[in-house]
Amino acid sequence: MTARILDGNALAAKVREDIATNARTLTEQGTQPCLAVILVGENPASAVYVRNKVAACEKAGFRSLKFTFAVDVAPEVVFAKIAELNADPGVHGILVQLPLPKHFNEDQVLEAISPAKDVDGFHAENLGLLLQGRKSFYPCTPWGVMKMLESENVQIKGAEAVVIGRSNIVGKPMAVMLLSQGATVTVCHSQTKDLAFHTRRADIVVAAVGKPKFLTGDMIKPGAVVIDVGINRLDDGKLAGDVDFDSAKEVAGLITPVPGGVGPMTITMLLANTLESAKRTAGK
Repeated sequence: MTARILDGNALAAKVREDIATNARTLTEQGTQPCLAVILVGENPASAVYVRNKVAACEKAGFRSLKFTFAVDVAPEVVFAKIAELNADPGVHGILVQLPLPKHFNEDQVLEAISPAKDVDGFHAENLGLLLQGRKSFYPCTPWGVMKMLESENVQIKGAEAVVIGRSNIVGKPMAVMLLSQGATVTVCHSQTKDLAFHTRRADIVVAAVGKPKFLTGDMIKPGAVVIDVGINRLDDGKLAGDVDFDSAKEVAGLITPVPGGVGPMTITMLLANTLESAKRTAGK
């Protein structure tokens, strides 16, 4: 068996076309979607992520604002900028690029963003709404995964799903989203005994653990859907996911590559959240 590849780039391009069309209509009606991004410090990876997000905004017809601060900036300065953006009716989404320097309390920074402009979906209020099954801004990566599963008509209701990783950004909301669609969900993590026991019975496996090539083919149920959220840089400079792609593709039925899998969908759903916020502002 050789798995079909779930092409995140192709799906992202299709979804972004729809987003751009909606953004153009909304702009013509007087409300141009606007995303403000805050970058603190000179982390190279963060700079690349921010650049990609700004470029995606501009291509979709959004207005993008970028605010860059030195690594040693006082937190109060960043909090003041967030407050200013919260109060600006022309700004529909606010994103603070993580990680932040150690003298910041990341939880406090994320909580300072208005829930109505929290297009990353990280604010406690939005996560609480997600848990209750109510409308919120969903965290972009797990929402992107759900869109990928939907695009392939993957049967979630009644499926056994295993999520490897329990972060607030991916693992926990991913589990809740799968649960809300009727899957039986197991969340595995560093304290899980016999991880392979769980993954070998899973119809759907989402790997979000941050360890390169961690999930191998012998840990996967034949025909399973394998979603690789990880992105790790190897010693040779190449990128690898949390899944050992070469061995996993010989067992899985459907698999995402790295790069070109979940990553493009994360930014796409950020655009979708920003568009939704703009629509709410416009009363649409």
